[in-house]
Order: sequence, then structure tokens, then C-alpha cells
Amino acid sequence: MTTLLIQSEPIPLTVSFPALVQMTDKQFYEFCLANRDLRIERTAKGEVIIMPPAFSDTGNRNAKITAQLEVWAEQDGTGEVFDSSAGFTLPNGATRSPDASWIRSERWNALTDEQKASFAPICPDFVIELRSSSDTLSRLQAKMQEYIENGAVLGFLIDRKNTTVHVYRRGQSPEILEQPEMVSGDPELPGFVLRMAKIW
Repeated sequence: MTTLLIQSEPIPLTVSFPALVQMTDKQFYEFCLANRDLRIERTAKGEVIIMPPAFSDTGNRNAKITAQLEVWAEQDGTGEVFDSSAGFTLPNGATRSPDASWIRSERWNALTDEQKASFAPICPDFVIELRSSSDTLSRLQAKMQEYIENGAVLGFLIDRKNTTVHVYRRGQSPEILEQPEMVSGDPELPGFVLRMAKIW
């Protein structure tokens, strides 16, 4: 059975289609190709989550986040940056699209060209999620925990509504920063600092 979770304000609507079989990876890939205007993820249980395009304001702030990460990555030279349109297949089988992410070069380069051209079977080393008006905090917290459990070493969950940043690190409880002016990626991302003024 395939389940579609349609994100709306404020609680996701779950629609089940018992007649449909569980989509294979290839079918899911084709489904996403046929619906390029939507942001689509899949949980480890096979539930398909359909999200509308980001609201303009959220898209603008996402761009500012990705730009800061890209500037640091160019100077650092040890990894690759991905924006919110990139999807990754995590070890648990979920397909996720963080708002911004970074992967160490040696891990990314170990993938085949075919793997890179699809939803690459890899969990980013670093992920950022920006809470939009249609996101529940609990859903994003669970998503961040999933990243950590599947190999991410660092994650930032930015909650603009409450002006907080939840910092996730492997082997540690999340740290909640209240109205920070900047958030450091040290020691996992040496020298990376996310400046929050234009994101709030």
C-alpha cells in the first residue's frame, strides 16, 4: 500500500491508496520526474510525502543559507554543497531532500555516475532544515534525528517562528540556541559560520 502525505497548514493530510502497490525505487524516481514542480520525499516505511513549492519568502531565505554554505565550501575545498532540490536515499531506505546539505568529497566521489544522477544512496555529512509555515516542529525534529541516525555528523534545524536553532550532533542531545546571531559548524565543519541576520 502506498500512502501519500500532502503537506498543508498546519497538519499533513494522509491519503491512502490501497489499490497501489509499494513503489519500487525506479517507480518512485519516475514518479518524481513526472511531478518536477513538487518537492517529494519518501519515508523509510514507503510513505510518499508531497510538499508544494516553497513559499517565496522561504525560498529566499533558503537561498541565503545555501549561499553561505557554498562560500565556505569553496574556501574549504573538502566537499560538495547541495540545494533543496537534491534528493538522497538514506541507508534506512528513506528519500530525503534537506534545504541545504554538504557531503565530503571522498564520500561523494566514491559513488558511480549513475548513482549521482538519481537519488544518490548516501546521507549528507551536514544538513540544514528551515522550518516553513507549513512545517510542524515535531516532524522536522524527527527528520533531523533520522539524518543523524543515518550518518550525518551535524545538522541545523532553523525555527524562524521561535527564533531558535536546534543543533544536532552525533552521539549528543540536540542543543537549542535562542536567537543566535550566528551558528558555528566547528569542529565538524571547521570555520563554517551561519550568519542568521538575513535568515530571521
